[in-house]
Amino acid sequence: MRWTEKPQLEQEKVNNLAKNLQVDKTIAKILCQRDIETFEDAKKFFRPNLEDIHDPFLMKDMNIAVERIETAISNNENILIYGDYDVDGTTAVSLVSSYLKTITSNIATYIPDRYAEGYGVSYTGIDFAEDNNFSLIIALDCGIKAIEKVAYAKEKNIDFIICDHHKPGKEIPKAVAVLNAKQEDCNYPFDELCGCGVGFKLIQALGVSRNQTINDFIPYLDLVATAIAADIVPMNGENRTLAYFGLQVINQKPRNGIKAIIHQVKKTELTITDVVFIIAPRINAAGRLKHGSYAVELLTEMDFDSAVEFAAAIEIFNADRKELDKKITNEALIQIIDNNEENNFTSVVFKEDWHKGVIGIVASRLIEKYYRPTLVFTKSGDKLAASARSVKGFDVYNALEACSEFIEQFGGHKYAAGLTLLPENYENFKNKFEEVVEETIDKKLLIPEIAIDAEINLSEITPKFFRIIQQMAPFGPHNMKPVFKSTCVRDNGYGKQVGADKTHLKLNVFQGDNKHTFGAIGFNLGDKMEFVQDDFDIVYALDENEWNGYRSIQLLLKDLK
Repeated sequence: MRWTEKPQLEQEKVNNLAKNLQVDKTIAKILCQRDIETFEDAKKFFRPNLEDIHDPFLMKDMNIAVERIETAISNNENILIYGDYDVDGTTAVSLVSSYLKTITSNIATYIPDRYAEGYGVSYTGIDFAEDNNFSLIIALDCGIKAIEKVAYAKEKNIDFIICDHHKPGKEIPKAVAVLNAKQEDCNYPFDELCGCGVGFKLIQALGVSRNQTINDFIPYLDLVATAIAADIVPMNGENRTLAYFGLQVINQKPRNGIKAIIHQVKKTELTITDVVFIIAPRINAAGRLKHGSYAVELLTEMDFDSAVEFAAAIEIFNADRKELDKKITNEALIQIIDNNEENNFTSVVFKEDWHKGVIGIVASRLIEKYYRPTLVFTKSGDKLAASARSVKGFDVYNALEACSEFIEQFGGHKYAAGLTLLPENYENFKNKFEEVVEETIDKKLLIPEIAIDAEINLSEITPKFFRIIQQMAPFGPHNMKPVFKSTCVRDNGYGKQVGADKTHLKLNVFQGDNKHTFGAIGFNLGDKMEFVQDDFDIVYALDENEWNGYRSIQLLLKDLK
């Protein structure tokens, strides 16, 4: 891996913050790197407050959206809550529909079928609305590019309110209201909300005329935190506050669906990482292998016993999904070897019977093995469909744009995208994509990077130091868990490879004459055992290890050399 140290900061800033907060300079440096430079900034960061949440009416079109929904409620119109089938979409639909049901009974939900309808607003969904007498559709986590679909709905006298967070195109759909802080003429102070976050702003605005305060909306924050974690949006500003309080709801008073998932996995205190790896994949598994509406039913279920039954069924989907992605990943790896493509600049693989619901996960798995832009194709109707994933620093969306002559349609963003093409164009596309990436990628981006926050001596890791680092959670993009480097450490001689196939590394390390050792675990670093005979350097994050009721600080090794 490439070890890079974050750029040097003005020492005076660091010293001032250390003095004002009465913390050591390493902590002050880490905070300054995150643009926390004053006592006031630090107070907001360490003590998030729901009073700091922005006024929802600062978002362009919010007053129009609220007015249209209030009109629909007073006229007894039927309202359809429409959302994408992933975690962000299903949590958003669950959130908005469950709030509106406290005001009116004329509410139904719609999640498009991943396979029959694909991503976003569909003609099938609009036809369903017409057939069932819906005059208003609220689209969540999708719709910002649904120009023709919104026009089609208008012909049928169906109004649209779009709540989205994806990048708008040059043209905006002619909906009644478009809530998206990424619009150029929107002055909302924070433009990195997820789809569920935009849905939350909408219900917050609807609550104003009902004399509801932010405290009335706390029970909905378990959904918002789950979406923020799963959608990997920046963990700063408003997102951090929403995630911070949402995590408290998840751990103290979650809704039945989330409670049933936690009950299933028998976990006590969940961190944001647990939400990413435990709750989100299970909500996603429903949409991947069965239907996204299953996830909405789970998340809106009022009866706990029924929620437990739902969660048990989803647990089976999730186990099936894991089996499937393991099998497909192995087949893809064999294909790369058989085609002599191990030294390519890209991984592009295809098999017509691969399950469309897991190709995105498989693309991420392939990046773990071959760190380079990756596409996994499968057959979808009479076309081929793919999920694209990229490596840090490389814009796969731009690379796909350069190959657009061979693509039917594509969409997404810098690090993840989806596309379809005709089978006869597959080989041409594959060659062109390899050529484009080879010409445009900075070769150093093909080696995974570890950004180091600070170099420290092991002796600096005290219980107080660790406690402050823990208080910086929840972690995520723009507020990652701090990574440290320590040089010339040694193992006490009891280091070993662990795990079923000896893939992990377990050490007890110390530095210099200080014989105090720290337990260290390096997942997938078992093959580095040969480096621990003499002095070596380590890069790691700090973690807590619990064993037989005893808690200790543990180093989570990222790499060593």
